[in-house]
Amino acid sequence: MMGNNLPPATEVIDIYRSKGIQQMRLYAPNEAALRALGGTNIKLLLDVSIRDSNTLQLDPFARFLFPAMQNVHYAIVKARLGNQIKVSTATFFGAMEVSYPPSQGKLRGDYQQLLGRVITFLRNNRTPLLVNVYPYISHIKNPDVHLDNALFTAPSVVVTDGPYQYQNLFEVMLDAFYAALERIGGGSLDIVVSESAWPSAGGTDTSVNNAKTYNTNLVRHVNQRKGTPRKPGKAIEVYLFAMFDEKNKEPAYEKHWGLFFPSKQEKYPISFN
Repeated sequence: MMGNNLPPATEVIDIYRSKGIQQMRLYAPNEAALRALGGTNIKLLLDVSIRDSNTLQLDPFARFLFPAMQNVHYAIVKARLGNQIKVSTATFFGAMEVSYPPSQGKLRGDYQQLLGRVITFLRNNRTPLLVNVYPYISHIKNPDVHLDNALFTAPSVVVTDGPYQYQNLFEVMLDAFYAALERIGGGSLDIVVSESAWPSAGGTDTSVNNAKTYNTNLVRHVNQRKGTPRKPGKAIEVYLFAMFDEKNKEPAYEKHWGLFFPSKQEKYPISFN
């Protein structure tokens, strides 16, 4: 919602319905959006942030994350909604100290400390951890990561890690996070990919075609329900980022993640089936 030219919430919901989109992630309890969602049966994922979105540093309020999650959970249970509403939090790939090979995945020390009690909480409540997974970011920061590996277009295996073979960067990143969780007692947790996409302009290897290729291949990959080499057969739940371009963001490529222009025009055709 970081734009001053976006359509009203009711019109956004109309787009969701017309495209058959059944889930939405919000980054704040926006009243207009919540009212528009009323009676739609669209599943809502409401974010609780624990970091400054422009740095790798933890937000100064991160120490309040676990108590806040507990308080929200207790309120939900008291309202007898515990079976309908789950409480989790989102983290991102910058929390990793080691990510390659994926079997050696390890979280940074500060994130291990932050997430320790959170993981116990999630495990006890059978709730997934949310993780933002961006092969685009890894690609532009590491020239050794080839574009076809990041776009799901590599013709053959690109990474062999013991018994595991990988043909795309998305699975490498996801399994690295699974391995990191196993190291700190979170091996039983599921991961929901709370953000993933490719920008269409504003940076290295950004184009409408690359954005369409990545997002289309990601949807196709998820719909195959094959899981990852480390978690075969486990369905992957992914939220595409984002619904609209957001012109108030920086750097330049951050303005161009949208599937739609603020005019509501579809940037490129994409099917979610």
